[in-house]
Amino acid sequence: MDDNLDDGSGDAATLSQVFQALADPIRRDIVSRLAIGDATVGELATPFDVSLQAVSKHITVLEQAGLVTKGKHGQRRLVHLEAEVLGLMTAWIERHQRRAEERFARLDALLAQLPHDDDGSAGAESIR
Repeated sequence: MDDNLDDGSGDAATLSQVFQALADPIRRDIVSRLAIGDATVGELATPFDVSLQAVSKHITVLEQAGLVTKGKHGQRRLVHLEAEVLGLMTAWIERHQRRAEERFARLDALLAQLPHDDDGSAGAESIR
Protein backbone atom coordinates (compact mmCIF):
# COMPACT_ATOMS: atom_id res chain seq x y z
CA MET A 1 0.00 0.00 0.00
CA ASP A 2 1.29 3.48 -0.89
CA ASP A 3 1.28 5.42 2.38
CA ASN A 4 3.94 7.93 1.46
CA LEU A 5 4.94 10.34 -1.27
CA ASP A 6 7.99 8.36 -2.36
CA ASP A 7 8.48 9.62 -5.89
CA GLY A 8 12.25 9.66 -5.65
CA SER A 9 12.38 13.33 -4.65
CA GLY A 10 12.87 12.69 -0.94
CA ASP A 11 9.32 13.76 -0.09
CA ALA A 12 8.64 10.56 1.88
CA ALA A 13 11.55 11.22 4.23
CA THR A 14 10.54 14.86 4.56
CA LEU A 15 6.96 13.90 5.31
CA SER A 16 8.06 11.50 8.04
CA GLN A 17 10.31 14.15 9.58
CA VAL A 18 7.50 16.71 9.49
CA PHE A 19 5.01 14.40 11.21
CA GLN A 20 7.62 13.50 13.84
CA ALA A 21 8.45 17.15 14.43
CA LEU A 22 4.79 18.03 14.84
CA ALA A 23 4.17 15.19 17.30
CA ASP A 24 5.21 17.53 20.13
CA PRO A 25 2.60 20.07 21.32
CA ILE A 26 5.16 22.83 21.91
CA ARG A 27 6.41 22.49 18.34
CA ARG A 28 2.84 22.54 17.02
CA ASP A 29 2.23 25.73 19.01
CA ILE A 30 5.41 27.26 17.59
CA VAL A 31 4.26 26.46 14.05
CA SER A 32 0.83 27.95 14.81
CA ARG A 33 2.48 31.13 16.10
CA LEU A 34 4.75 31.34 13.05
CA ALA A 35 1.73 31.04 10.75
CA ILE A 36 0.86 34.55 11.98
CA GLY A 37 4.33 35.91 11.20
CA ASP A 38 8.04 35.60 11.80
CA ALA A 39 9.29 35.82 15.38
CA THR A 40 12.46 35.69 17.43
CA VAL A 41 13.28 32.67 19.60
CA GLY A 42 12.57 34.84 22.66
CA GLU A 43 9.13 35.80 21.35
CA LEU A 44 8.37 32.16 20.60
CA ALA A 45 9.51 31.10 24.08
CA THR A 46 7.31 33.60 25.94
CA PRO A 47 4.13 31.49 26.33
CA PHE A 48 5.95 28.34 27.45
CA ASP A 49 7.13 27.35 30.89
CA VAL A 50 10.42 26.00 29.54
CA SER A 51 13.89 27.47 29.11
CA LEU A 52 14.97 29.46 26.09
CA GLN A 53 17.43 26.64 25.39
CA ALA A 54 14.57 24.10 25.30
CA VAL A 55 12.63 26.26 22.83
CA SER A 56 15.79 26.58 20.72
CA LYS A 57 16.05 22.79 20.61
CA HIS A 58 12.40 22.56 19.49
CA ILE A 59 13.13 25.09 16.76
CA THR A 60 16.15 23.03 15.67
CA VAL A 61 13.89 19.97 15.27
CA LEU A 62 11.45 22.03 13.20
CA GLU A 63 14.35 23.38 11.14
CA GLN A 64 15.72 19.86 10.48
CA ALA A 65 12.25 18.85 9.26
CA GLY A 66 12.26 21.81 6.88
CA LEU A 67 9.32 23.49 8.61
CA VAL A 68 11.19 26.62 9.67
CA THR A 69 14.28 28.58 8.73
CA LYS A 70 16.27 31.12 10.71
CA GLY A 71 17.41 34.36 9.20
CA LYS A 72 18.73 37.73 10.17
CA HIS A 73 16.56 40.81 9.73
CA GLY A 74 18.54 43.82 10.87
CA GLN A 75 19.73 43.09 14.40
CA ARG A 76 17.07 40.44 14.97
CA ARG A 77 17.38 36.73 14.21
CA LEU A 78 13.93 35.67 13.07
CA VAL A 79 12.38 32.24 12.71
CA HIS A 80 10.29 31.85 9.55
CA LEU A 81 7.65 29.21 8.73
CA GLU A 82 8.23 27.36 5.44
CA ALA A 83 4.59 26.91 4.47
CA GLU A 84 5.29 24.78 1.36
CA VAL A 85 6.31 21.90 3.63
CA LEU A 86 2.85 22.05 5.19
CA GLY A 87 1.57 21.63 1.64
CA LEU A 88 3.23 18.19 1.50
CA MET A 89 1.32 17.18 4.62
CA THR A 90 -1.91 18.60 3.26
CA ALA A 91 -1.53 16.72 -0.04
CA TRP A 92 -0.85 13.44 1.81
CA ILE A 93 -3.82 13.91 4.15
CA GLU A 94 -6.16 14.93 1.31
CA ARG A 95 -5.12 11.92 -0.80
CA HIS A 96 -5.89 9.52 2.05
CA GLN A 97 -9.09 11.35 2.91
CA ARG A 98 -10.28 10.93 -0.71
CA ARG A 99 -9.46 7.21 -0.58
CA ALA A 100 -11.41 6.79 2.68
CA GLU A 101 -14.37 8.73 1.31
CA GLU A 102 -14.37 6.57 -1.84
CA ARG A 103 -14.39 3.42 0.32
CA PHE A 104 -17.29 4.75 2.39
CA ALA A 105 -19.19 5.66 -0.78
CA ARG A 106 -18.74 2.10 -2.09
CA LEU A 107 -19.91 0.72 1.26
CA ASP A 108 -22.94 3.03 1.24
CA ALA A 109 -23.82 1.85 -2.27
CA LEU A 110 -23.49 -1.80 -1.21
CA LEU A 111 -25.62 -1.26 1.90
CA ALA A 112 -28.27 0.50 -0.19
CA GLN A 113 -28.59 -2.66 -2.31
CA LEU A 114 -29.35 -4.89 0.71
CA PRO A 115 -32.99 -5.80 1.31
CA HIS A 116 -34.51 -4.00 4.31
CA ASP A 117 -37.04 -5.10 6.96
CA ASP A 118 -40.25 -3.15 7.48
CA ASP A 119 -38.50 -0.92 10.04
CA GLY A 120 -35.92 0.17 7.41
CA SER A 121 -33.01 -1.84 8.80
CA ALA A 122 -31.25 -4.65 7.02
CA GLY A 123 -32.45 -8.06 8.15
CA ALA A 124 -30.01 -10.50 9.77
CA GLU A 125 -30.66 -13.03 7.01
CA SER A 126 -29.74 -10.55 4.30
CA ILE A 127 -26.35 -9.80 5.86
CA ARG A 128 -25.25 -13.45 5.92
